Amino acid sequence: MSRTPMALLSAADQERLRALRMMKGVALGALLVMAVAFVIAFALEDRHPWLAYVRAAAEGGMVGALADWFAVTALFRHPLGLPIPHTAIIPNRKDEIGRSLGEFVETNFLSAEVVRTKLEQTDVAKRLGEWLSTPAHAERVAAEGATVATAVLHALSDDDVRDVIADLARQHLVDPEWGPPAGAWLERIVDAGAHHGAVDLAVDSVVTWLDANAQAFHGLVSRRLPSWVPSIGHRMVDETVYREAVKFAHAVQADPHHPARIAVDGYLERLADRLQHDPSMRAKLENAKSGLFDSPRVAALAAEAWQAAKTGLIRSLEDPHSGLRARAASAIADIGTRLTTDAALQRRVDGWVTDAAVFAVDRYRHDIASIITDTIERWDPAETTEKIELMVGRDLQYIRLNGTVVGALAGVAIFAVAHALIPV
Repeated sequence: MSRTPMALLSAADQERLRALRMMKGVALGALLVMAVAFVIAFALEDRHPWLAYVRAAAEGGMVGALADWFAVTALFRHPLGLPIPHTAIIPNRKDEIGRSLGEFVETNFLSAEVVRTKLEQTDVAKRLGEWLSTPAHAERVAAEGATVATAVLHALSDDDVRDVIADLARQHLVDPEWGPPAGAWLERIVDAGAHHGAVDLAVDSVVTWLDANAQAFHGLVSRRLPSWVPSIGHRMVDETVYREAVKFAHAVQADPHHPARIAVDGYLERLADRLQHDPSMRAKLENAKSGLFDSPRVAALAAEAWQAAKTGLIRSLEDPHSGLRARAASAIADIGTRLTTDAALQRRVDGWVTDAAVFAVDRYRHDIASIITDTIERWDPAETTEKIELMVGRDLQYIRLNGTVVGALAGVAIFAVAHALIPV
């Protein structure tokens, strides 16, 4: 039956082929039994009249067996190799059968109503949550996700990524004008007094530095004095400058309304206004921004940052014991627990899944069903016949066996009725 060598068949197909051959042998054996019974009954009928019933049964059994053998064989090939019309149905009408099967699947299985009804009866979110909440399953999902993410990162071209980052930075950072939004942002900060904390921090830092770095003032001013000024004069000048600086810094630190603080407030207010309304200030800011982003050093830093981030991410994804993998598994398990216990979340997720499945079926069901049609069209007719016969041939052999039995019963019943109603 099979043109494919036994060794090339899968284990399941090999088992189907053995079962098919055995049932063919059984059906053929039943036909041979009927033939032997017919010969014996026909030869001895005159001496033993009751053998007429055996002969009738054998005749009916042979007719039934042959008729069903013809019908079953005609599905797959020409009986006895004779090109009888309407035989070898499957190889001759392979493409039509494939189209009909695809239409059947598309109409009866890939309809929105069928998919929606099935999914609405299935607690998808709850079942998924129960599965994900198991630590081993969460770790497996995290591991598979890490494998996919690692493959994607390895496949990415560094040059392409840098180009994408550069394009996004230019689109969202460089091209938009910074002056008006920066000025408005600064104006809101000054109006709310939110900058006072930063000023306090700066003043505190200056005071701390001055207290710890008196030596930095030695010669700061005195080196500009004439050479004829005595060294004690130099020292007095430096110490005076240092004391005044410390005094000034402490005064600014202690007085929230110090003129220096007011001057800073005024400067920031003027800067906020100029950023919003002064074309020259806005132009200076734009030139500085463009010069910064167009700098080769900035581009090199961005490339180094991407490479470092990529390397670190790949290392963490590939390490089963990394913190990233552990946190991912924990997050997945938490999601599973929420899906199991949160009824509102379950309803939302079930709705999303159902709507997505219905949308996919409505949009792509013909494409999905065409896989069946296209696959069968690509099959060789002999290969198609072999595949289908392996799948259903064993059951069809039961038709031959049943035909033998039913034919025998029908034959003896007809003979008995005729013998009873028509006197010899």
